Amino acid sequence: QVQLVESGGGLVQPGGSLRLSCVTSGSIFSIAPMSWYRQAPGKQRELVAFITRGGSTNYADSVKGRFTISRDNAKNTMYLQMNSLKPEDTAVYYCYADAKTFNGMTYWGKGTLVTISS
Repeated sequence: QVQLVESGGGLVQPGGSLRLSCVTSGSIFSIAPMSWYRQAPGKQRELVAFITRGGSTNYADSVKGRFTISRDNAKNTMYLQMNSLKPEDTAVYYCYADAKTFNGMTYWGKGTLVTISS
C-alpha cells in the first residue's frame, strides 16, 4: 500500500520561509512524477509545482521565483521550499504521485496546513 505523508506546515509571518516534506513508499518514488498541490478555503485545488523522476520541474506562475521543488530519490522524500511567503499562499498543501503509466494509480497525502499571517 502506497502512503504519502506530508510535514512541515505551520504558521509563518508574511515574507517568511517554510519547507514542506513528503515521505513516500519506496515502491513508486523512484519512478513516479511527483507534485505539490494546494487548496485554500472556497477555492479549487491547484497545482503548485511538479517534478519528474529525472528532476525536471515546473511551477505555477503564482509561485515561480519564490518556491523550489526538489526530490531525493534515495530518501523517498520530496520537498517544497517556500520563500517570500504571502497571505495568499495560505492553504492546505498536498503531496501527489502520478503512477498511472505504471500501475494505473494516483496517490494523495492527507495534507499539511500552511498559514501566512502577521
